[in-house]
Amino acid sequence: MTPPAGLPPTSRFAPAPTGRLHLGHLANAIYVWGLARRLGGRVLLRIEDHDRQRCRPEYETALLDDLDRLGIAADEPSTDELRAGTSSYRQSDNDAIYASALSALRGHGLVYACDCSRTTFDNWRAADGRAWSGPGCPGACRERRLSIDRALMASVASGLSLRVALGDGEETWDDMLRGPSFAPVAAAGDLPVRDRNGNWTYALCVVVDDLRHDVDLVARGEDLIDATSDQIRLGRLLGRETPPSFAHHPLVRRPDGSKLSKADGATAIGELLNADHSPEELFGEAALRIGLIDKLRPASFEDALRLVV
Repeated sequence: MTPPAGLPPTSRFAPAPTGRLHLGHLANAIYVWGLARRLGGRVLLRIEDHDRQRCRPEYETALLDDLDRLGIAADEPSTDELRAGTSSYRQSDNDAIYASALSALRGHGLVYACDCSRTTFDNWRAADGRAWSGPGCPGACRERRLSIDRALMASVASGLSLRVALGDGEETWDDMLRGPSFAPVAAAGDLPVRDRNGNWTYALCVVVDDLRHDVDLVARGEDLIDATSDQIRLGRLLGRETPPSFAHHPLVRRPDGSKLSKADGATAIGELLNADHSPEELFGEAALRIGLIDKLRPASFEDALRLVV
């Protein structure tokens, strides 16, 4: 593991309130706090509720309650601070910040409206025998100069998303868990930053938030490896010359190998705690499922953190 150079890092734990916390979140928490603790750093708690259609206040309430029951506490903010109201660490409270980032990108001529849907990309694949790859989009929307202002009206009926022209080439990074890594930029087309439902996208929000919160250590699941190059490039376009250090860790998976999701009620933390499973049992289960231990045993959160090397 190669630590980031310079001052002790700031990392973040950033669940989305689209369902209940599950064992996969515990696995991520173990890595986030484990790496930060090992490097003398700190951890922020962020609520990533940019998707207004899928996020629910009751899910946020439940995840904050679950963190308290587990004894997991960030350096900033506290769960009580998030419960108290508007916060810099809740994405839905910071629309103006994402709009400002979009305005900066737009000022450089990098933003364009796009009417391509999943069907557009599927049709391209069927016609050309391969998936769309590289900058742009199948509909050549940047050249068509569709109305950006219309897309910003957040009307579902507009059928428009907004994309950022990232350019081409590749980005490289030294992954703290996987070693030297690289990936092409815009491998699946230019990056969407606002979707057809008027939501800021995960890609825009996470890059803007990591920049404004001074996050320089990102520990996350290996399913996000392919997103890293686009996020590094977007950060550079927004003025971040030195990207965060990344650590992509194993996922908790179902028996068939697929990624665990919030639809897997049997692994919902709140339900397991309600069924008299102790936090130590759950931390041990999460550690086992991502290969940090080879035999199931209870572990305190602090014990689990020490498994991350």
